[in-house]
Amino acid sequence: MLFILIFILSLATSYVLPWWAAAAIAFVLSIYAGTKPAQAFWSGFGAVFCVWIVLALFKSIPNDHILATRVAQLFGLPHWLLLLFITALIGGLVGGIASLAGLYVKRVFEKPATEHKTV
Repeated sequence: MLFILIFILSLATSYVLPWWAAAAIAFVLSIYAGTKPAQAFWSGFGAVFCVWIVLALFKSIPNDHILATRVAQLFGLPHWLLLLFITALIGGLVGGIASLAGLYVKRVFEKPATEHKTV
């Protein structure tokens, strides 16, 4: 559920908000729906990774990947797909770490599960 929420909101706001809004979305949604650290990280990572691939392809396909190919050559990469993967990997790490941070903030403010009574 967390993956789908992050994916939909990040994709829906990507043309209106700056690139780092995906991190804020992952952070806030992880506070709301995060349960375990691994689940939070991989949901944030996967959702933002997929969103950045979709957005990069939406911008690259209409121009036959000319700009992506030239930027890949500028960085010494053999193909524009490697540039796409590296870009999505960076976005995924940002989303995963933000989502994990949101879960840890949630845990800081939760009440302990068991309270010990002192007599």
